[in-house]
Amino acid sequence: MISDHQHYWEDGGCTYHTRYSSWDYYRGQEGDPWKAEVAEPDYGDRIGRNCYLLRPDYINRKYIKVKKDFPQEKCVSSGLEFMDVNKDEDNWFLQIECFDPHEPFYAPPEFREMFRDDNYDGPHFDWPDYAAVTETPEQVEQCRREYAALMAFCDYNLGRVLDKMDEMDMWKDTLLIVNTDHGFLLGEHENWAKVHVPYYEEIAHAPFFIWDPRYGVKGERREGLATTIDIPAHILNFFGLPLPSDMQGAPLDGIIREDKSEHEAILFGMHGAHVNLVKGKYVYMRGPANPDNQPKFNYTLMPTRMERRYQLDQLEEMPATLAEPFTFTKGIRTLKIPCPSRYEPQKGQVINPFALVDTAIFDMEKDPHQLHPIDDPALEDELCREMVRLMKLNDSPAEQYVRLGLEAYLD
Repeated sequence: MISDHQHYWEDGGCTYHTRYSSWDYYRGQEGDPWKAEVAEPDYGDRIGRNCYLLRPDYINRKYIKVKKDFPQEKCVSSGLEFMDVNKDEDNWFLQIECFDPHEPFYAPPEFREMFRDDNYDGPHFDWPDYAAVTETPEQVEQCRREYAALMAFCDYNLGRVLDKMDEMDMWKDTLLIVNTDHGFLLGEHENWAKVHVPYYEEIAHAPFFIWDPRYGVKGERREGLATTIDIPAHILNFFGLPLPSDMQGAPLDGIIREDKSEHEAILFGMHGAHVNLVKGKYVYMRGPANPDNQPKFNYTLMPTRMERRYQLDQLEEMPATLAEPFTFTKGIRTLKIPCPSRYEPQKGQVINPFALVDTAIFDMEKDPHQLHPIDDPALEDELCREMVRLMKLNDSPAEQYVRLGLEAYLD
């Protein structure tokens, strides 16, 4: 693995990177505590996000000025080096994981110049808050231009990988997967970002491209239903390795060959927020049955938040017990830790993904922008039954059915 995704190296990364036989890391993205400067940085006339990540990010930017300095550029260059070194070998796996185009939307000057608006004379804006849009239309467009510049930088570096595959004649025997983990609201639904809002189409429907030399299908789109957990299943299948018995993902062969999906429906979302279902043309967002969004727990053997360990006072306030094993924990018991009603990533900021939509059904054919929820009790009943079926298949914790008010569907 070659990455510039700094969260893997925080406590919440839970040693993910050490699962690889080798790994490389390039520093400086977002609020990576990389460069040690005591003096406060100059923030200029910026607007947007103010959080604990801002100070280290603006210190890092002093050392990231031209294209060769950018972590994304270094990350991809290291991947190309791996390809050069191992071009004559078989049965290798390379993961080039770039943090971009994640915010802040900070790109090299030549890419920002491509989208510069000479008429804009407002403040610098490349890092929107996780909040409702309060900026002017001109400022929103400026932030979108900064995002477009960073996307162009990503396209450029993806092109370098594709050119290397051309140069080495790798297309005949090399699987290529290009995907992202989520999308981002750039003012849609009158909001920025993710997490504090429902997992709308712009967030949940992630880009995905695949080249499988066994089938040679290129330049075509697919409508079949697929999900991120299909990716490891397809990789194992490509290398001729068996799929674990508890793996819910499925190889993508059917979709690639003939647009035939292995899934009738899939679940998606975020822990403690909506549980979402997509089936046919419908997306169903199921919110909590009670205002306190309880009961819910974290199940783990590594009690950490995203960037730090649980503090002693947190563990005292939320005493942990040992849970019985789940099917996916291979017979091992985990800590069962009560989860607060609201997730607070930093002091003073409360994130509530139910503020815009509590529970809703959307017809994605008639309403692709998810602006008009459907009121159809019979349809909701059908979707609830499908949601419970998939939750059972995934050995969902028992309290999730209570949190979502789905106990009546457990028969």
